[in-house]
Amino acid sequence: MATPLKDSFDAGVVAQIADGLPVAKDAFVAECLDGFDRLELKARGVRVAQVMHTHLHRDPATAIGQVASAIGPPLGFGYFAHSEFIGTYGLSAFEESMVAQHALTQVFTAEFCIRPFIAHDPRTMDRLYQWARDDSEHVRRLVSEGTRPRLPWAARLPQFQADPGPVLDLLDLLKDDPSEYVLRSVGNNLNDISRDNPQAALAVAADWLPQRGRLVRRGLRTLLKAGHPQALALLGYQDTDVVASAQLPARLQVGERLPIVVTLQGDGAVLLDLRVHYVKANGATSAKVFRGGEVTVQGKAHVRRTVSFAHHSTRRQYPGPHLIEALVNGVPHELAVVEVVP
Repeated sequence: MATPLKDSFDAGVVAQIADGLPVAKDAFVAECLDGFDRLELKARGVRVAQVMHTHLHRDPATAIGQVASAIGPPLGFGYFAHSEFIGTYGLSAFEESMVAQHALTQVFTAEFCIRPFIAHDPRTMDRLYQWARDDSEHVRRLVSEGTRPRLPWAARLPQFQADPGPVLDLLDLLKDDPSEYVLRSVGNNLNDISRDNPQAALAVAADWLPQRGRLVRRGLRTLLKAGHPQALALLGYQDTDVVASAQLPARLQVGERLPIVVTLQGDGAVLLDLRVHYVKANGATSAKVFRGGEVTVQGKAHVRRTVSFAHHSTRRQYPGPHLIEALVNGVPHELAVVEVVP
């Protein structure tokens, strides 16, 4: 079994954090480690940030400067503590916090601690417009990643869910960034926007095409998986006579992997996805879509994919009939119902 990620933020990392700060090391570390083993990864960062608050200077601007001076050495997820401190205790020290986040994002990430500033201080967006032209790809990525309306592991930004306009203005500055690292974040942000404001995302995608097809595919992937007709049409996937079929076993055991060879027959450009209706603990089903591929079919084509029925940290497997479908340009084609057994 893989080592839990939280174990990478251990007592040794806490000691390294203390070494970079003007604190009484033994007392600082002892206070941080009280009950530390019971905490999950982000909660460990919160704990250390709280201890920082009691041990660093009482003036917020000075304390943020002390934290900023400690940014640099490799600490891995230990930098969750610095991020949490800046986002929680730095709001009244805007300039010092911006300097700290500019440094932090180049060794870890500041996508979490920038969000309280976005929510509470209008000056933050002006700073992000400046950072969109920064020499560092890490800082430019912070502009797009930090403004994601639905950033994983973070509180949502409801003002951008209601009106994504300010974020779209930033993404427009980054849509031709030379860094693939930044462009992936731009695509993720547009995909977040598409979930709350699909028409706004589609309008931007139409404006960005045809030169930025890869970026648009990433930004519209949720709509594409849902078979949204306008999203499919933008990328050239129209109605087609292509049909899908596959020969699949009638039974499969929990823990096994299912190889699937989808046969496509007909003519036309096809965006193929696979949709598995996984059985849940209560007997109901929940559909999950897996990317299949983009295929130009001329008569017949085959697409090979493998679907796992093993237990994962994010999904447990339960026995029962599992409907498996191919989505051909968003249109479902039943492939089989596979009985998954213990």
